[in-house]
Amino acid sequence: MKKKLSFRSLILCLSIILLTGIIVPFSVHAEGEEAAEEEYSQAPSGGTSISLMPVSKVLQISPSSEYEDIMTVNNDGNEEIDIEVFAAPYAYVYSEDEQMYKLGFNTETNFTQITRWISFKKNDGSWGNKAQFKIPAHDKLEVKYRISTPGKIPSGGQYAVIFAHTLTGVVSASGIRTEASPGMVLFGRSSEGGIETVAKISSMDAQYGPHGDDTQKSYFYGSAKVKNDGNIDFNAVGTLKVDPIIGFGSYETPQSQGRVSVIPESELEVSDKWEDSPSFGLYKVTWTVKAGEETETIETLVFVNPILAILFVIIVLTIITIWTIMIVRRRKARNSRLAV
Repeated sequence: MKKKLSFRSLILCLSIILLTGIIVPFSVHAEGEEAAEEEYSQAPSGGTSISLMPVSKVLQISPSSEYEDIMTVNNDGNEEIDIEVFAAPYAYVYSEDEQMYKLGFNTETNFTQITRWISFKKNDGSWGNKAQFKIPAHDKLEVKYRISTPGKIPSGGQYAVIFAHTLTGVVSASGIRTEASPGMVLFGRSSEGGIETVAKISSMDAQYGPHGDDTQKSYFYGSAKVKNDGNIDFNAVGTLKVDPIIGFGSYETPQSQGRVSVIPESELEVSDKWEDSPSFGLYKVTWTVKAGEETETIETLVFVNPILAILFVIIVLTIITIWTIMIVRRRKARNSRLAV
């Protein structure tokens, strides 16, 4: 009788250790997320509130032609605002200091010539490269714009952004005037042919640890750089898949996750991370990036907190061994009684 009790006590102790090692890390993780959500929900909001519809437009352009359309500007604030609409180049410029491509609205390239072809209809009926309007509070305004192409246009894509910049802002308690400049991106497709889609995928990486600006927390993540050496934009999308070998939970990038639009003469990062990554285990990580007509995939095994994972395996194997010994002893005892 004492022998059976000691086995059960040992199993109970091992179970408590197992639950303590697994549940506690997950509980701490959950509390951190709740705190983050509460902090975000209490973040103050204010200032000028303005939005555009649509946020992007894809259109076909041909030589010696005119294209007219409307952009809607919404004043979601409580005061009347003055705005100025204008077009700017939509391009990426390489920053030597940060060693990455960043948006630069003052850089003209062969792919931003459309910026000079855009004009806006003013209140007096004339057209100009800039126009100013007033929008009452909680009202909207339809801004009419025109694209007049010259007799010869480059092949491939043309890219510009139409800004609606507020000329009147809200002054905060600290004396800072807040202004807004939402923009609608134009993706022009030339009818001249000669389309070249050239995507290059590099720096493929799939790991567990801090990623990006968040250095206080570790995640499963995948990242890669996608460069456009062609003359037309394309979409790039990354799919992160994490399957447990030892551990709990799994993850796959949702299909609804946004794609990255890579325009010519730029190199952008494609990445994803598992926000609720577990605290221990052995996992198979698969990271796939599709860009244009190219696809790259890497697979790796990742140990998360290997000491805890090994302890987990030892505990599970110990419990299985003890149960096996108990079952064997019971059978031997039963067979001995039957033999008598």
